Amino acid sequence: MAKKKSQAPAGTPAIAALTSAGAEFTVHAYEHDPAHPSYGEEAAQAMGVSPGRVFKTLVAEVDGVLTVAVVPVSGSLDLKALATAVSGKRASMADPALAERTTGYVRGGISPLGQRKRLRTVVDESATAHATICVSAGRRGLEVELPPTTLTTLTDATLAPIGRP
Repeated sequence: MAKKKSQAPAGTPAIAALTSAGAEFTVHAYEHDPAHPSYGEEAAQAMGVSPGRVFKTLVAEVDGVLTVAVVPVSGSLDLKALATAVSGKRASMADPALAERTTGYVRGGISPLGQRKRLRTVVDESATAHATICVSAGRRGLEVELPPTTLTTLTDATLAPIGRP
């Protein structure tokens, strides 16, 4: 995996954050099909990567506080487990418009990195089973591949079992 500089498909705050941190990552660009039913599954297919290594970024509210959940695209988010991971009582999915406004990204392209407002983040512990995982680079059709430890360090994330198969 090569360190990418800002001349790589730049233009997203996620790539800028990785570059600024001196992180090693790989950018994967693919042609996004707006008709595809799942952004994450589309990314996995386009990159030829197992859906278990491609993680989606979801924004939820836990006791009224916006919280980012990063889970494999092959599964779903366990809202109760997310609430438990942050010592909360109740979690629900955030309003998509609020998630977009707060993160600065559009739905289907929300990255856990480089968000407009840094939100507490929880990454599903299954990420640690892989040398690298892929997350949105901040735009539909653009992913970054990086070690899970890089993601958790740069987002100050908690690792917890928040995904369901």
